[in-house]
Amino acid sequence: MARILPEAPPRTVPPDTLRVFRALKGLPESYCIWRHLAPWQVDAPDFLVVDEDGRALLVKVSPAAADRASQAAQLLLIQDERLPLGYAETALLRSFLSSLELPCDQPIETLVIFPNIHHKQVTESRLKRGTGEPRWAGKELLQENSGLTWEDFIPSRPMEPLWLEKLRARFSPEVIVPAEMTVRPPLERRIAAGLTDYLLDYNQEAVVKVDLDLPEENQTLSEDFRLNIINGVAGSGKTLILLYRLRLLYHLYPEKRFLVLTHNRPLNHDMQGRFTRLEGKLPQNIEWNTFNGWCFHHWPKPPGWREPLKLGKRQKILAEIWRTTLKGTPISTQVFKSEVDWIKDQLPMSLEEYLAVDRRGRGFGLSAEQRQRVYAALGLYQASLDQGDLLDWGDVPRRLWQFCQAGQVILPTYDAILIDEAQFFAPIWIRLLQKALQPRTGRLFIVADPTQGFLGRGASWKSLGLEARGRTHQLRRSYRTTREILQFATLLYRLRLSQEKDEDILVPDLLEMPAGVIPQVIALASPQDEIARVANEVADFVRKGCPRMHLLILHTNASGVQALIRAINDRLGKDAAMDPKQTYPGDYVRVTTLNAGAGIESPIVFLAGLRQLFEEEQSLRLSDEEREELIRNNTRKLYMAATRAGQRLVLAYSGELPVVLLAAQKEQGKRILPSTN
Repeated sequence: MARILPEAPPRTVPPDTLRVFRALKGLPESYCIWRHLAPWQVDAPDFLVVDEDGRALLVKVSPAAADRASQAAQLLLIQDERLPLGYAETALLRSFLSSLELPCDQPIETLVIFPNIHHKQVTESRLKRGTGEPRWAGKELLQENSGLTWEDFIPSRPMEPLWLEKLRARFSPEVIVPAEMTVRPPLERRIAAGLTDYLLDYNQEAVVKVDLDLPEENQTLSEDFRLNIINGVAGSGKTLILLYRLRLLYHLYPEKRFLVLTHNRPLNHDMQGRFTRLEGKLPQNIEWNTFNGWCFHHWPKPPGWREPLKLGKRQKILAEIWRTTLKGTPISTQVFKSEVDWIKDQLPMSLEEYLAVDRRGRGFGLSAEQRQRVYAALGLYQASLDQGDLLDWGDVPRRLWQFCQAGQVILPTYDAILIDEAQFFAPIWIRLLQKALQPRTGRLFIVADPTQGFLGRGASWKSLGLEARGRTHQLRRSYRTTREILQFATLLYRLRLSQEKDEDILVPDLLEMPAGVIPQVIALASPQDEIARVANEVADFVRKGCPRMHLLILHTNASGVQALIRAINDRLGKDAAMDPKQTYPGDYVRVTTLNAGAGIESPIVFLAGLRQLFEEEQSLRLSDEEREELIRNNTRKLYMAATRAGQRLVLAYSGELPVVLLAAQKEQGKRILPSTN
């Protein structure tokens, strides 16, 4: 069976075209076939057929009935005003082929097929075929053992790959990735051929176009909602896939309502900027938000929204509860805080339910007696918050869930919800969003990196309330970065988590990745020197002509972010650097926290403040289990941050370099750069 995109066409496809679709799908698996889909490009062939050697055929389907064939010659002779058989389809293919501007040595064939007319009638109805004009075929081509085969219409020679890429771009404009929307390293052979933009690869395009139907509200389905999950390595184009799918759905179903969610504002702003670049606008029926922002938008009045606790105040309350209830037990303050967060991420549960719940992936065990004590301490913590009329961030989805259950909030319903970086979405978040899908016809489309977030801690989609079997696609090829950067990130991951099994991470495919600069680790004497050095490096890049928007700095804490912004602005002027949490994409150096960096990308990335991560792991207050869990979480953060880079990665570290960074650098044969401050 041939590989065909999409595998199942939207139900709006005309019956004649559907018959051709089914016939083409029956070709051998060595064929790749594209069904034209872009609703904004009307005058185009219906199919592009390419075999394993790169021989290409463009096909246009004619809906003409059999009686048109017998009239065709007569109409030409008597100069009837109606267009003769095949005239419109032939003219369309001729125009499309001309627009490709192919060199004369690049072979391609075109074909008009008539699914309702016998082949003999078709050929007899055509007075003359001009040089280079499409060939015609009747309905026998769609039938087995009819004497006609698709091979009869395929050219004898293949096209060159780069011209085939141009053909695919013209036929499927919905898969074009403008160069300014990606940080992929430039390839000389593409530039030499005049290819300035990129295309989604076959696997990326396949998941963009999988199961595109959005059924009508009165249509009965077997499931409560429809689900597609995309797991991909860093840089595999997950965000692009989500945006391109959204664009197609918007054009195919302009009357439907869509919701796009992320877990952080920089990524949400970045996605809106990219979609505007693609579509030229942000349509009213597409809603964009972070999950907590969406909760805020639908919060009832009363009781009215209250800004959740700042981290420091929350830590103080948790520490006080721990001292009065858990001090002297094996349960540390860190374990208590982590367990409170985890419990609040689940649907509300009683003590009995908590005692029985599966805590797989938590990184530390708790006995039944310890669970009882934690649950009681959680009750005291919550009572303390309620007494002070306070919320923490974990209360936001729980309160909204309770409001929905009590009928105080009626959530809006969406035909499709698309989630980026879904590995950071807690079980209760997913369950709330299920309430917001159109019953039985809604579509949930989520993309995730399984090395991060809940999935990175051993959780499964099932634990998030989703049945993923048969609905998951994996993308292992990274396009964002270079082989050297991805090797460095993967090596760092494995050196720090040497006990992890290979299946614990989605291993990237390094074949055919472009080569680049080996990541640099810059050793510095103090945090102040680190801020100054990074700011100097950034200023030097800008003065040499690097666009500000091509520079991204990720720091481990908010105070470091502000210090870097001030230092860069001192060197380059006001608003040269800003936090993308606060504004939309623009011509400025992006500086934000490590946690806010998930999902965003840049050609050049600096990582700073890393000493804080390594020092946290050495704290004497940590138990062995807590230390292992912290190292695991920090390693996944480092992997995520390193793979934000498309072409250059620089790590700044103040103090004596950790052994693991030295080992990673030594493995790649790169000398550690000394401080030049």
